[in-house]
Amino acid sequence: MSNGVREIVRERYGQAALRVVEGQEKASCCGTGGSCGSTDPITRDLYDAVSTSELPEAAVLASLGCGNPTALAELGEGEVVLDLGSGGGIDVLLSAKRVGPSGKAYGLDMTDEMLDLARRNAAAIGATNVEFLKGHIEEIPPPDDSVDVIISNCVINLSADKRQVLKEAFRVLKPGGRFAVSDVVVNGEVPAEMRRSMELWVGCVAGALEVREFEALLREAGFEDPSIEPTRVYRAEDAHGFIEEAGLDVAAFGEAVDGKIMAAFVRATKPAEAAVTADSGAPARACCAPGCCS
Repeated sequence: MSNGVREIVRERYGQAALRVVEGQEKASCCGTGGSCGSTDPITRDLYDAVSTSELPEAAVLASLGCGNPTALAELGEGEVVLDLGSGGGIDVLLSAKRVGPSGKAYGLDMTDEMLDLARRNAAAIGATNVEFLKGHIEEIPPPDDSVDVIISNCVINLSADKRQVLKEAFRVLKPGGRFAVSDVVVNGEVPAEMRRSMELWVGCVAGALEVREFEALLREAGFEDPSIEPTRVYRAEDAHGFIEEAGLDVAAFGEAVDGKIMAAFVRATKPAEAAVTADSGAPARACCAPGCCS
């Protein structure tokens, strides 16, 4: 993530965490103002009441995602999960419930305020199989071959170096590990003025990859069988808030992006090369969870 984009994202998401803590106000993904609240078309109605009934209210209010990767990733008992850009911790806490006490859910975030909120949320429900790490998604802290599943929720689009993010994700996944993220993607051309807008970078839109480019970058990183499944398609009226906050012409740009921006579930798999090596009689590399080996 370039320093300019990174600092704006850090400031904006830090402010969102503080608004939740100070006033239990729903965080919003629509630009820097945070005024869209429950009408935000990207973050609205992503989690059902049953899934969130046992979570702290602050974890739900701080969600800035565009999907629910924990519901789609098919997490299993005992797996190690890493959430890139974990924010207030909602997806980490939901993942921890799915992998059970024999598994572990890690969250990675660069924003101190979000990390503090996430740790507070984990403590509030007595979650013992979670850990929140400070760092950047372009430089993931865990060691090679240490994670079963990588999830993320509307964060990779915020990075200015998505190629590096995907390379790092591939590195830390175990052979056969799964990449299962929700993100905003683009199907077609988006006006250059929107791509240049910092407000829209922070609002999850301008940095979104085009579908074929995302698939190509996954393959380049080494992943196999990439797929992108739309979960929401945004119409012109959904984009008005983003466009207006960026100071762009609502009518002109709304028509230009109508139906081209969508939330999607992105899947891919790291080849199980180590398993093949072990079958051949050669020693396979040992794997361990982040933090458990020197």
